[in-house]
Amino acid sequence: MSKKTSAAPVGCPCGLPASYENCCGRYIDPPQQPAPTAEALMRSRYVAYTRQQEAYLLATWHASTRLTALDLAQDPVKWLGLTVVHCQNGQMSDTRGVVQFVARYKVNGRACRLQETSRFVREEGHWYYLDGDIAD
Repeated sequence: MSKKTSAAPVGCPCGLPASYENCCGRYIDPPQQPAPTAEALMRSRYVAYTRQQEAYLLATWHASTRLTALDLAQDPVKWLGLTVVHCQNGQMSDTRGVVQFVARYKVNGRACRLQETSRFVREEGHWYYLDGDIAD
């Protein structure tokens, strides 16, 4: 007797049910589309961290606050999940947006959480991560 099994569809690492290709992948992988909202950019940046996509992270970081480099290859973080807590503005008609989120991760086997309120700015049709406040 054969046993029927069906794999549950796997959604995007950002936590939305769409596949990576139909969700954050369209912003991260060529040919890239600009993220339409601050939340979409924040989710895609989270996914870029999980995939160590440094070029995308730097390109979507506002020039006024951008780091010169990231060294994610040396980063021992294993990202586990993302929850968007709150969004304020950040739509296609806005120039600023705020996204509060919680990201779960492990470092050297120890479970941790990052809770941040991130600020975004939209310039020339593109959203950029500006900065954020990390909650204790």
